Amino acid sequence: METKSARLTILIDPVKKEAFEELCAAQDLTPSQVVRQLIRGYLEQHGVTYKTKSALGARARRKTA
Repeated sequence: METKSARLTILIDPVKKEAFEELCAAQDLTPSQVVRQLIRGYLEQHGVTYKTKSALGARARRKTA
């Protein structure tokens, strides 16, 4: 698990932001949780490894695939 946090600032169309926040709320997730999931998936899709990547999580994902 990550031990420190860093801020990522993005610009997004206000209408898309509102729709995104509503969808996140409907799924009982925060926008930050969803963005972190998206980033992890993007890194994995492109074969990028990083120091805080959990080997346990990777094994669990392989079993369900």
